Amino acid sequence: YTHLMAEGYLSGTVGRGTFVSGHLPVEIAPENSARQAQPLRPLSSCGQRFAGLPARLNTHGDKPRAFRIGMPGIDVFPFDVWARLEARRWRRPSFQLGYGDAAGFAPLRELLAAYLRASRGVRCMPEQIIVTSGSQQALFLIASLLLAPDDAAWVETPGYPGTAAVLHAVGARACPVPVDAEGLLVAAGTQAWPDAKLAYVTPSHQYPLGVTMSLQRRLELLAWAAKRRMWVVEDEYDSEYRYIGPPLASLQSLDRAGSVLYVGTLSKVLFPGLRLGYLVVPPPLIDAFARGKAAIDRHTAIVPQIVLADFIAEGHFSRHIKRMREVYAERRTALLEAIEAQLDDQLSLGPTDAGFHVATAFRREYDDRLIAHAAQQQGIEVRALSTFYDTTGAHANATPLSRSGLLLGFAAVPPREIKEAAIGLRKVLQGQ
Repeated sequence: YTHLMAEGYLSGTVGRGTFVSGHLPVEIAPENSARQAQPLRPLSSCGQRFAGLPARLNTHGDKPRAFRIGMPGIDVFPFDVWARLEARRWRRPSFQLGYGDAAGFAPLRELLAAYLRASRGVRCMPEQIIVTSGSQQALFLIASLLLAPDDAAWVETPGYPGTAAVLHAVGARACPVPVDAEGLLVAAGTQAWPDAKLAYVTPSHQYPLGVTMSLQRRLELLAWAAKRRMWVVEDEYDSEYRYIGPPLASLQSLDRAGSVLYVGTLSKVLFPGLRLGYLVVPPPLIDAFARGKAAIDRHTAIVPQIVLADFIAEGHFSRHIKRMREVYAERRTALLEAIEAQLDDQLSLGPTDAGFHVATAFRREYDDRLIAHAAQQQGIEVRALSTFYDTTGAHANATPLSRSGLLLGFAAVPPREIKEAAIGLRKVLQGQ
């Protein structure tokens, strides 16, 4: 009774009794009305852009299977080590449990700066690193702070759908620039959109085709960016895994004008659910990006940052990368052998020297979306290459590379499952 009276359902006084309140609303809201009702007011123009994003990013709600792309081999991740490091921190919680630095946990930023200098040639100080909730948040920060509505931004086509989604959300224009065997066609971008404010590229392992941007193209892009005061976003989503030769030097290491923002992620090295990424900004942008990050979510969750710092400082990170290179090399070999044995007459291969997946083109006419759907029905996960191209068809004839094919990931499952799935995929193709 006390609880009901406190919430206004009952009323009464001592000596008179207790009564149902006469001020309760008479109408009862129908079941599921919250889902059916219209909002009080329409969404803002910004809200409408978010609600109408052209691309939906993938989610993983089931067990990894062949040939899932973008997923590391979590079956061999050292969860026992991670759990021990985290438990040790929770047993002695002397670390900061209040609000932390918006730019990230300072020891982690120092370790990341040292790692990037040694492995990728990135020239940065710890202060230039902003720890983010995955690389997607880094892209959102960049678009929000550096682009105004209707600003033009170059994006690779085919390319990562999440970039176009971010640009659409902030009201900027995603301007598709074709890719050939040497990477982004800088000349096509300068001719079509000479006033672009930003260029987004994946130079070490182009997503999704897997080509590497040549040194000549890199220098051409940097020269244009310096001349036109254009920002360049370098997304190194899986640069740790290269199977032929050492990792390539970053585009940022060649930049002398302060135009490159370097985006990295731990999703491919560790696991996507960790939601840890980082952004290296030129020194003049440090304060602005730290304040922007603070406005979005104060800071990325501190405990995973601290555990990752311990993971790196104690040598587990470098050992894990070394081990995973061996594991992925074995799985890559299994995929290439399976394609040669089962699918050589159906598929031709793109570059296979780096990353988690291989882009393939059909040797005969197929609708890659129908093939992907049919494979899904058989428990085989492939992605249609055509879905990564700009839907407007701009510059569709400027690239000689195929616009129809399949992306086959090899990192998420062991060799036996890769070979079994290749047999199943052959049956799917034969049935079309």
